[in-house]
Amino acid sequence: MIFPLRLLIALLLLAGVAALQIFLSLRESRWPGLILPIIAFLFSLLYPLNMMAPPEGVTAGFIFQMVLVWLLGNIPTIILLAVYFGCRGRQRRKKQMDKMNIQDL
Repeated sequence: MIFPLRLLIALLLLAGVAALQIFLSLRESRWPGLILPIIAFLFSLLYPLNMMAPPEGVTAGFIFQMVLVWLLGNIPTIILLAVYFGCRGRQRRKKQMDKMNIQDL
């Protein structure tokens, strides 16, 4: 019975992060919307740095694994940036429509 509770908490946490990203992205200034993607990117840099080098030394396979771990760690960054650019694009279109309506008067 504990598993569904943990799943529910994880889903609520993800929904909260998504709502916070949308809220920050819709601010007048563009910088608040970039806070969460920057934090996610900085965390993605930590993942490959925590990998232990194999005893035979650093090889091309190990470097490939580090790059792959870094790319997979950037999935949240990509999602947060997609939300950011989606909200900013919608806000930009709304601002242009307001300018057009003012010019029509």
